[in-house]
Amino acid sequence: MKKILFILLLAFFAQASYGAYILIPMDTEQKDHLKAYGITYWVLDHGGHAWWLLNYRGGSFAFRHNSVFEKECLTRGVTFSVIPDGKFQSIKAEIANPEVNESAIRLEAVPKIAVYTPDVSAKGAKIQPWDDAVTLVLTYAEIPYDVIYDDDVLSGKLAKYDWLHLHHEDFTGQYGKFYASYRSEPWYKEHVRRLEEIAHRNGFAKVSQLKLAVAKAIKEYVAGGGFMFAMCSATDTYDIALAADGVDICDYMYDGDPPDPNAQSKLNFENTFAFKDFQLVRNPLEYEYSSIDNTMQRRLDPKVDYFKLFDFSAKWDPIPSMLTQNHTNTIKGFMGQTTAFKSNQIKSNVLILGETKSVREARYIHGTYGQGTWTFYGGHDPEDYRHMVNDPPTDLSLHPNSPGYRLILNNILFPAAEKKKRKT
Repeated sequence: MKKILFILLLAFFAQASYGAYILIPMDTEQKDHLKAYGITYWVLDHGGHAWWLLNYRGGSFAFRHNSVFEKECLTRGVTFSVIPDGKFQSIKAEIANPEVNESAIRLEAVPKIAVYTPDVSAKGAKIQPWDDAVTLVLTYAEIPYDVIYDDDVLSGKLAKYDWLHLHHEDFTGQYGKFYASYRSEPWYKEHVRRLEEIAHRNGFAKVSQLKLAVAKAIKEYVAGGGFMFAMCSATDTYDIALAADGVDICDYMYDGDPPDPNAQSKLNFENTFAFKDFQLVRNPLEYEYSSIDNTMQRRLDPKVDYFKLFDFSAKWDPIPSMLTQNHTNTIKGFMGQTTAFKSNQIKSNVLILGETKSVREARYIHGTYGQGTWTFYGGHDPEDYRHMVNDPPTDLSLHPNSPGYRLILNNILFPAAEKKKRKT
């Protein structure tokens, strides 16, 4: 049956109107920005290629017209127009003008996506009473992904994927530092039980050792050319775990023995992707990991909590330009366990993509390691200012034009770009 469908699809493609293109505008004319990314992914996944027109009408997409693609746009409610080949070539010529800060990036191969998260469909009590912005927007945009976790990472399955998202995770082995508030909750107990079981199955005495091994395997994945994206606590705890390689930073309620009293002085900041010179939060009952996070110091009125995206040269800096495409450069702020990163604790070689300058924090940062890249995005849910444990998931049909969620989807399509355009 799959073979027959594939042949029929090829037949549809053969009927394509090669004298025309479908243009998907990504400015304020677009009715559903989020599903527009899903359409572009779908085109790539069905053997087509697309153009990402950086800074042209909010970072628009274009691809060869055919009736199948047009019908899919109509079905998903994505705004589009059919333009003749001559018009598309004139748009590309306009973009090519060296005086214009725009660029046309060819999207070639569909990226295979993995989300690192516990399998919440497994039997037993729910172990994560919160949702994840990335899986929410992937589902809404109809972009497929696989769920992987510690066993998969340690067995080498990361090599199958082009792009990896780190779900709300604690790589330090302190179970999210939820002990003070939630240690009696069934979901917390189940989470601890499962992680200890995974650790012992893989030969580790402690969960912190398991998570360190996973963090190092992910680091190797990035070095080999992988694209890693993380939000909220999966950002700072990832670097903290790398810096604390070989150092016990967990108190007795997390691993059965006290931490190394000299742990702070033994941190190795050379191991980290993004952060330097941070101080560990040693109180095991405090809902914070280190001084990296600016949540408690920012004191911003939610009504004025916005961060700004930087402008980059689309022709000379295509990577940051891809990652910051939007229909606005001012993004509504949102909080999380890790909301934002203190500017003075970010390494000098890290590229800041978005910041709240008034409180000296970065919200969106990016860097390279080996042949790959990583991107950290502070906060939990771009359309829920203060998302709490047990809050219902955000209904993205109410936020189809969310600029905060667009930043996530920029990262999804980034690995599809023609390789020579991704070089730094």
